[in-house]
Amino acid sequence: MSGTPRAWFGGDWNKLWLKSEGEGPIHGGSPEDTEFQALYSRTVTPFWNVQAGLRYDVNPNPDRGFAVLGLQGLAPYWFESDTALFVSEDGDVSFRGEFEYELLLTQRLILQPRLEFNAAAQDVPEYGIGSGLNNTEMGVRLRYEIRREFAPYIGVRWEQTYGDTKDMARAEGEPTSSTAFVIGLRAWY
Repeated sequence: MSGTPRAWFGGDWNKLWLKSEGEGPIHGGSPEDTEFQALYSRTVTPFWNVQAGLRYDVNPNPDRGFAVLGLQGLAPYWFESDTALFVSEDGDVSFRGEFEYELLLTQRLILQPRLEFNAAAQDVPEYGIGSGLNNTEMGVRLRYEIRREFAPYIGVRWEQTYGDTKDMARAEGEPTSSTAFVIGLRAWY
């Protein structure tokens, strides 16, 4: 199971973003990876925000913290972008980019392709991370907006590791790619 709950508090210019992400088994067991972020966000242009704050990862032992500097907004052609530079408490540097697009099939039926990639500046073998491009995750979701605030969805997601990260995963007997079907509910108020 994978999830990305997000919430923000504030106005048009200043916001506090709370983001979390986790993966783990659907039935029983504890999550394999869990990430929490608390970010201050400041609008710098009508469609772009600069973000800064902290990230804390739980579960890949040992836990670790990061400083975060990011840019979030609406790129040309209406692509939603969320990019972030992370510096760990040990000085390890990594980067993440997430991009989404909403294609309206009807006023209520929406197809949403998504791409995420992660890269690292150096090897961090204790976490199974190699330098360079670590992994990509591509997916598509089809949601039906019963109301704008309430929309169930189904989809598929494909993840692939690369380079040294892929070699480390193979050495540990872990898969280097996976495909998963997703089902969920998008809700806001």
